[in-house]
Amino acid sequence: MSEIQIDSAEWDAALARLYAFMRDSSAVMSVVAALMNDAVEENFAMQGRPRWLGLSPKTLKRRGQSAADSKILQYSGRLAASIQQRHDATSATVGTNLVYAAIHQFGGTIARHPMSGMVRLRTERNGMLKRQPSDTRLAVFAKRRYKQVKIVRWTRTQGWTVKMPARPFLSLPEGDNARIEREVTDYLRRLISG
Repeated sequence: MSEIQIDSAEWDAALARLYAFMRDSSAVMSVVAALMNDAVEENFAMQGRPRWLGLSPKTLKRRGQSAADSKILQYSGRLAASIQQRHDATSATVGTNLVYAAIHQFGGTIARHPMSGMVRLRTERNGMLKRQPSDTRLAVFAKRRYKQVKIVRWTRTQGWTVKMPARPFLSLPEGDNARIEREVTDYLRRLISG
């Protein structure tokens, strides 16, 4: 009678590695978090994928920029700099804790309520209203510490709304999803083959 002996050491080792991976997959989750973070940085660099709606003419005028020079969602750089990646044994996330990030991500309407308050306008030494250098029709507001104040008046503004288009910066286009899938597949292949 013949005997067949099967050496299952490699199989057992592969199953042990796979079992350890299922308990703690933080190694691959760190790779996934880094890839998602790269995708978000690419979204800012490309100004959206697909491209975000441009800035309104009013915003461009206020910034003193042309449409070609303007970087959408990057006026101060605070939003792009606030993106953080995190991972643990079972998940990978990329996000921001800035309150105003949600209106840029999802779009919506910002309602400004009516306001009232005191208006103090600065004067020159000769008593004339001090005007803004960029537009001589507009006066310069005075803080409390300024002594040369011409008009102190109670004023009230009407409420207004601002409609913000969605500019999803926390998104993964299909190419990024495929890249993440390839990286995870390669990692699992290397894990099983040893």
